[in-house]
Amino acid sequence: MASSRKSQPSLKPAKRIAVALSGGLDSVVLLDAVCKSQAKNKNTEIFVFHIHHGLQKLADDWLIFCEKLAKHYQVHFDFRLLHLSTEEGNIEARARAGRYEALADLCEEYGIEDLLLAHHQNDQAETVLLQLLRGAGVAGLSGMPTYKEIQSGSNLITLWRPLLDQSRLELEAYASEHQLKWIEDPSNQDRKYRRNAIRKDIMPKLEKIQPEALANLARSAALLGDAQGLLDRLAKQDSESIYTNKGLKVKPLLNLCNTDLPAANNVLRYWLKMSDLAMPSQERLHAWWRDLKVVTADAQLEWAHDGQTIRLWRGQLQLAPKKVGHWVFKTISSKTKNPGLPADWVKKAQQEGRITTKIRSGSEKLQTKPNSPRKTLKNLFQEADIPPWQRDAPLLYIDNELIAVAGVGVNYPYLVHSGRRVWPEWQEKAL
Repeated sequence: MASSRKSQPSLKPAKRIAVALSGGLDSVVLLDAVCKSQAKNKNTEIFVFHIHHGLQKLADDWLIFCEKLAKHYQVHFDFRLLHLSTEEGNIEARARAGRYEALADLCEEYGIEDLLLAHHQNDQAETVLLQLLRGAGVAGLSGMPTYKEIQSGSNLITLWRPLLDQSRLELEAYASEHQLKWIEDPSNQDRKYRRNAIRKDIMPKLEKIQPEALANLARSAALLGDAQGLLDRLAKQDSESIYTNKGLKVKPLLNLCNTDLPAANNVLRYWLKMSDLAMPSQERLHAWWRDLKVVTADAQLEWAHDGQTIRLWRGQLQLAPKKVGHWVFKTISSKTKNPGLPADWVKKAQQEGRITTKIRSGSEKLQTKPNSPRKTLKNLFQEADIPPWQRDAPLLYIDNELIAVAGVGVNYPYLVHSGRRVWPEWQEKAL
């Protein structure tokens, strides 16, 4: 992803909110409404974030349109450019996932805690129909929530959808009244995308049969959302002896499965939901239970699901996502006696390019405590009870000397207890 054309935020403390702007009718209406409602609120800064998907020739024009619109409203603007291949898998799903990741990155960069999205009542009704066609359960049929909290790095972001009760006709009326201009995405006319086919072919016929079809579908989504909340509460109760900070204990999970399969399915689905993973199909759930019932206690089972890997290790189901990251050096307060690396040494090494990240070769040793021998990483991983798939940890080197290992510790001989100090920390993000 790439970004540029940043506007400079104010240095004075203020609440910051952001609007995701595509340039279409719904997001233009949302931006106008937000700016008008906040016009007299000097304690709120408004940011506009645009995601450039790079999938159409007009995408550059849309970026320029959104930038000019942000300038018109005198609000901050930034964007991200996604690099998506049209030849790999479901382009709609990958574009949606990439868009949310990019928006979360922008929120983290600018310290945004509240991000406003322009989904409206029509979007909600279409989502419910799409989920019905997929054979989704209560979670899928709940549609899009009015708000949802997501974690991005150390930043907790709340996604808000303030237009979910508004139909497209109402948004068009608002735009006409306030003489707003927007852009039309030609891909929205392409019926090869299922959502467009539902929008163009199915929804008009449903509204002829039942004029309130759109509002009723959205209302059903809200009611199912309430039901899902009760199911989540039940899953928490049922998983008290199953759920750990690492994953799910298989033995009590199987006991629940044998006595109450729907409850066990609910626990498993809730765990996946809390891990931001898609709900599995009924066929996949059946296959998973079949595997768990025949696997031996010391086996290492592995499932691929939603781009990640679920593994069975030492009687627990755990997630092993693919990760990327980088080393950061956090300043240690001079008021403490906590050890750290000499800050000046690290800074000079950074400037001269003498800091590198490597992967294990199999012979590395580390001394993590004073007055203790150096130990192989294999022994340290075993002592820390780290699963095998997490032992391919990144290694920090300065001047070709091993300084730190992610998840294990820092090489003690390089630590000091006085002067300016920093602590190396590996920060990662799931792909």
